[in-house]
Amino acid sequence: MKQQKLIGCICTLLLLGATNLLAQQNTVASGGDASGSGGSLSYSIGQIDYVQATGSGGTANQGVQQPFEIFILGVDTFPNIHLTASVYPNPTVSSVTLKITELATETLSFRLYDLSGRLVLENSIVTEETNISMERLSSTIYVLNVFDRNSLLKTFKIIKK
Repeated sequence: MKQQKLIGCICTLLLLGATNLLAQQNTVASGGDASGSGGSLSYSIGQIDYVQATGSGGTANQGVQQPFEIFILGVDTFPNIHLTASVYPNPTVSSVTLKITELATETLSFRLYDLSGRLVLENSIVTEETNISMERLSSTIYVLNVFDRNSLLKTFKIIKK
């Protein structure tokens, strides 16, 4: 009888202890919860114990967070053109620097639109680095389109604080 009570107590303690277990737990620098109409998401930034094991069969990533890569799906119609937009600080307060590499700038231009689709600013690109002043614009999200003649090359989203 005493043995059955002891086993029952041990099982009860194990079951109560198991309810407090977490599947993944780690100390991170930052994180939070985000939710919207599509669902919710918990995220963390700055995992401190990430391990990559490599062997003859390949590579395995161990840890709570896993790295990811973004690939362009479909056909890249301009593989030799590298367009980048440098925004600092992000969100920007005063200006955006548009940097064009490996492309002649004689026929390039940009157009800046607000979220309602209204054209805010339009100008030609004459150098590899073009500074776009945003000091007098209101705080919102803008869309920056880069054109070669009338052909859209690339689109950037810019947040103005």
